Amino acid sequence: MTEYELTFPHPGQDADDHVVVHPTGTLGPGGHPVYTDDSGIVRAEISDRDEVRMLATGGRQELTPPSAVHRRG
Repeated sequence: MTEYELTFPHPGQDADDHVVVHPTGTLGPGGHPVYTDDSGIVRAEISDRDEVRMLATGGRQELTPPSAVHRRG
């Protein structure tokens, strides 16, 4: 499976946040592969059309969708 780079806007700053996610080998609620970053905090289900559904990893987490998604490798 492919890695992805997710871009998140960072309000009040000039630079966006970029997070690389790796496949987990599991499927999300929509039946698509789930990816996570090295910390395990960012989890996303990504379809074969690069549609992203963010998945909560803890309580009170605000799930902001990425502004861009790019395949890596």
